[in-house]
Amino acid sequence: MAEIKPFGAWRYNEALTQKIDTLTSPLFDVVSDKQRKSLFQNPLNSIHLSVPQGPNAAIKAGLLLEQWKNNGTLVQDKLPAIYVYYQYFKLAGSTKDYCRKGFICHIRTYDWEDNVILRHESTIPKAVNDRIELLEKTELQVSPTHGLYTDPDFELERFMDEAMLSPLYESEDYQGVRDVLAIIHDVSVIEKFVRAMKSRKIILADGHHRYEGSLFYKHQQKQLNANHTVNEGYNFHLMYLTNTEADDLRILPTHRLIHDLPDFSENEFIEQLQTDFIVKEIEDADTLNEIILGKKWAFGILLKDRTLKIRLKPEA
Repeated sequence: MAEIKPFGAWRYNEALTQKIDTLTSPLFDVVSDKQRKSLFQNPLNSIHLSVPQGPNAAIKAGLLLEQWKNNGTLVQDKLPAIYVYYQYFKLAGSTKDYCRKGFICHIRTYDWEDNVILRHESTIPKAVNDRIELLEKTELQVSPTHGLYTDPDFELERFMDEAMLSPLYESEDYQGVRDVLAIIHDVSVIEKFVRAMKSRKIILADGHHRYEGSLFYKHQQKQLNANHTVNEGYNFHLMYLTNTEADDLRILPTHRLIHDLPDFSENEFIEQLQTDFIVKEIEDADTLNEIILGKKWAFGILLKDRTLKIRLKPEA
């Protein structure tokens, strides 16, 4: 099953990390144009590597990376490590404090056919090609993808909690999420992580384009390397792993706008919904989010003149 290993991360030097909030950026596929413009004003923000802009963007990122390495902006950890990453957050309508726990490591870049890393979405070729080009020019994986494993015994959480007693960084992002990073160097503890993953499959929760970019890059480098051993760095991918058994793992709803449906009838649509859903009409559309928040299998639907709460029937 999944083979993982520790790695030595490139991190901002200690003096710069006193203002770590000014150096971080959202994932490349969620950062807005307004955020991007603001973040690019800081010449040391990580967005210059993760979402480079303009002509020959990947080449510029590669040159900038070398500059940062040479002038000490970035320093590589001397010892391989597992990086523990916790996110503390709140959700609208809930008083609970949530904490998503996980760790960042290198994982072998498996082909989809190996059935070790499982995908759930298709990809857009241009977005994959952008990631490939960035890998070619920087030879650096700037942001981890997100993988899910299942461990009902919570074998690794106690080691992660212990590491969090001495965090490296703490910051708060633009959504009010508190991010905390800690590090594990202990070889015996790292081996427990490695062994725990050997029996697991990984569901790729987020980062299909980045992962496919790594896949292509692996095969490309393999062809170019006559002495390929399967252990070179390009055979591994940067991933953040989270236990699916944790109560605080949350997937927020996706919003979809559907329009111009030919011959659409609201009444027929509602009648079909009632086969598998309990349908309740809501008088005030502004209260819909509050009504469905936190309820399992509940969805909200806004029609032209009607607002519906639908909930999956137990027998469906």
